[in-house]
Parts: sequence; C-alpha cells; structure tokens
Amino acid sequence: MSVKSIGLIVLSGLFLFIGSALARTPSPEGAQLYIISPADGAVVSSPVTVNFGLKQMGVAPAGIEKANTGHHHLLIDVAKLPAIDQPVPADDQHKHFGGGQTEATIDLSPGEHTLQLLLGDMNHIPHNPPVVSNKITITVK
Repeated sequence: MSVKSIGLIVLSGLFLFIGSALARTPSPEGAQLYIISPADGAVVSSPVTVNFGLKQMGVAPAGIEKANTGHHHLLIDVAKLPAIDQPVPADDQHKHFGGGQTEATIDLSPGEHTLQLLLGDMNHIPHNPPVVSNKITITVK
C-alpha cells in the first residue's frame, strides 16, 4: 500500500472520528421546553425567578450521558438562536444551568426583556431537533 493511500485512510478515519464526536444528540418526538413563570407579558421586579418546564425528556447535569436528557440554557435578550451544531455560548445572554437546575434567579435591569430556553446535551450542544421554548417578553419595573 502506498504512503498516499495510507494517508487517505488515516485522514478519512480522522474525519469520521471528528464527525461522530460532534454529532448532535437526538431528542424524542414530542419533547417540549417551556417557561413556567414568569408569564409572557408579566411585569416583575428584579431579581427575577424563572422556572423551567420540560416534557417527554429528563434533566441531567452537563457531562452526564443519558438518553433523552439534557440541561437548560436561558437566553436573555437574544435575537436569534445560537448555532444548533455547536455548544451554546456562555456569556451574559446565554446562561448555562449545567448542574441540572430547573429554576434560576437572575438580575435584570429595568425595561423590557425577552427570555427563552434551549436544552443542551451533555456537551452543551442543542439536540436534533432542537428542544427550545417559545420566547416570552417581560417588563422589569
């Protein structure tokens, strides 16, 4: 076998390995993610407690591989969802709850804010298809 053939085989194997490492975790049919509270349109005071709801799936901490589970990410004032084939960013607008939390208390400035939940797998990558809540709007007084 030539060096070129061996190189192509190694390169093909590497691409297969990388592709499988980044493969998205499947979500079950009917999975639903939602914000229990506050309600859409609510007028609230800061800090705001946000309660997360999930149907047809379970919650597991980041790093734990278990079928049909994930952990929450709270998107604050995000115009569009992050890339669904990459880990959810970790910043002031993308809050990670990798410990398996099902609620969070967050400080928000006065004014109008949007909140949305996105479920991530053990590696913070959205499922396939993504499990995402409706976006709600709240006003902080």
